Amino acid sequence: MPGRLQSEISQSRPFPHPADEAFLNLLRTADCLMRPVEETLRSYGLTHPQYNVLRILAGAGAAGLPCGEISNRLITRDPDITRLLDRMQKLGHVERGRGIEDRRVVRAHITPTGLATLRGLEKPVRDAVRGPLTHLGPAKLHQLISLLEDIRIQIEIAASE
Repeated sequence: MPGRLQSEISQSRPFPHPADEAFLNLLRTADCLMRPVEETLRSYGLTHPQYNVLRILAGAGAAGLPCGEISNRLITRDPDITRLLDRMQKLGHVERGRGIEDRRVVRAHITPTGLATLRGLEKPVRDAVRGPLTHLGPAKLHQLISLLEDIRIQIEIAASE
């Protein structure tokens, strides 16, 4: 009996290994989870990485953050943080300037416009994120979190060997 994913993607043969099926299920599920979030962000003229930068900079407060630190904190990697910040600066969400102690360091700060945008997105994004997951209940959500963290830990271990 084929699994649900096998039917969804019209795959006629079974997966060669459960890890293959699990991996593709993760990708498919992540895509399904991201669609409503991306639609919400698009209505505000933002991409998910831009929204992520706004959240990071809002959390950093008045001190802002160096570009490299923003890059390290992103949920999904963006290899060109400079261009991402350029686009956000043009939108009026971010300001950048040289550090006082070290002029080589460029720090980014969220603007009042960026904060207002972030505030406007708070409830719609929260609803888009929680909606598909809440039905699992706290116990299953904690189990899912644990499994996902175990996967990332294993990846880190393998990368360091």
